Amino acid sequence: MTRLVKCIKLGKEAEGLDAPPFPGPNGQRIFEHVSKQAWKEWLAMQTMIINERRLASFDPEAKKILTAEREKFLFAGGFEVPEGYVPK
Repeated sequence: MTRLVKCIKLGKEAEGLDAPPFPGPNGQRIFEHVSKQAWKEWLAMQTMIINERRLASFDPEAKKILTAEREKFLFAGGFEVPEGYVPK
């Protein structure tokens, strides 16, 4: 049976994730309040941020940037496209 969540990003009830995306309280918070659709949208944005800002995902500073951007995108309702980004 599909698990539904009240998705904070989409503002409606939608199918939830199958498991927390990573361990810890932040992963649990995402599991409880973010839908599969919103998480998929975040993963696409994360890829764009990594590419546009030329981040190395293993770099601790890059992880801080991605964590902050994830919070803005999923929970704060705000997100800025990286400077210089041109959609294809």
